Order: sequence, then C-alpha cells, then structure tokens
Amino acid sequence: MAIAKAVASTFGTYMMADYLSNYIQHPYQKMDYGIFNKLIGRPVDQPFWGTRTEHIVGVAACLAVTDHASQALYQSVAKKPLAFATSPVAFVAHTFGFIFTGVTMYCAADAAFNPAHEGSRMEEFKNGVYSSYIGSNTAWFEPYVAPAVAKVAGNTVANTWVCSALLPATLAYATVKGVGWYDWGNHGLNDLEMKMNELTTAHRHATLRPEYTITAASSKEL
Repeated sequence: MAIAKAVASTFGTYMMADYLSNYIQHPYQKMDYGIFNKLIGRPVDQPFWGTRTEHIVGVAACLAVTDHASQALYQSVAKKPLAFATSPVAFVAHTFGFIFTGVTMYCAADAAFNPAHEGSRMEEFKNGVYSSYIGSNTAWFEPYVAPAVAKVAGNTVANTWVCSALLPATLAYATVKGVGWYDWGNHGLNDLEMKMNELTTAHRHATLRPEYTITAASSKEL
C-alpha cells in the first residue's frame, strides 16, 4: 500500500510538471488538450490520442513506475535508500535511466495504440527511442535543482514539495521534450495547434531542423 501511494503521488507530480513545462516551451502558443479543450473554449480534433493530455497522462504514468522501480533496485543491491546527498553519481545515473526507460515505454505504447501511426508504427517507435535518448541526456541537472535553491533561499524552502519535486521535474520535462523532440515555440506542434496559432504546414517544414521530422497529429514528445 505504501509503494502504491508513493507511485500515485509521483504520478500526480509528474502530470503537473508536464503541464507546467508547456508554458516554458510554448509561452505564447495555444496547446491542444484534447477533450479538455471544451473547458477552455478551444476546438477539439482528437479527444485523447496525439494531444498534450495523452502525453501528460501517459508519460507521467510510465515515469512514476520506472522512477520507483529504479530506486527499489538500487536499494536491493546497495542495501540503503538512494539519495543524491550520499550517492550523487548513482543518483544522476538513476535520473537518466528512469527517464529514458519511462519515456521509451510511453513511446512504445503510443506507437502501438495511437491510430494516427497506423502503417508506420515501427518507424514511429524507433524515432521515439532516438529522441528519448537525446532528450534524457539533458536531464542530468535535475538532482542539482533543490540544492541550488537551498543555496539561494535556504533548506526550508528547498525541502518543500514545490522546490524538491515539482520544480526539478518541470525543468527536466522542458529540456527532455525541447531538446529530444525540438519542441519549442512554434516547433513541435500538432495540426490543431498549428491551426489555433495561425501557423501553416509550410512554416513547420521551413523552420524545422533538418534531422527532425514531425508526423501529422503527433504531440508525443517528452
């Protein structure tokens, strides 16, 4: 029961972090939250698949599982809890490992079940694994966020949920998605987001980095 509560708490934190990271990556753009668009006066194209909601729920679920599984594995081997203060190298390795594994799990599920990927599921999965690897390498800084806050604002502030859990996760989400999938500003938007932000497909292809391709109706970045 205790582990279930811990995983559920982490799941909630990661969902919030993913949502907040969109404001870092796309501060002026309208996002597609699928069925929830109705609540904020935006049109609905797909209720779930290929939307930010799919990403928020799916990635958080996978990361919550891999995060706690990685910590449990370390504890079973080292016979002590994993902590950045006592095992910084192991913790940074854990950070990359659980993020890469969790995001790759999500990419696999999205490639397998998202109707938009019919006919190109394996290609979609391979692209997702590559982007997951690239993006996960940028999250090395996550364990250093709370100690940095402590230097500036003190331990009391640094040890709060916001600064010790939500802020590091939010920043990590932003860099993993942003670098791994080049998801910044007018880049990385699905078709409905392009339409809501009055952008064209020509703009998408003209400004995209050469080594990246975007599939129609796909917003499965992290």
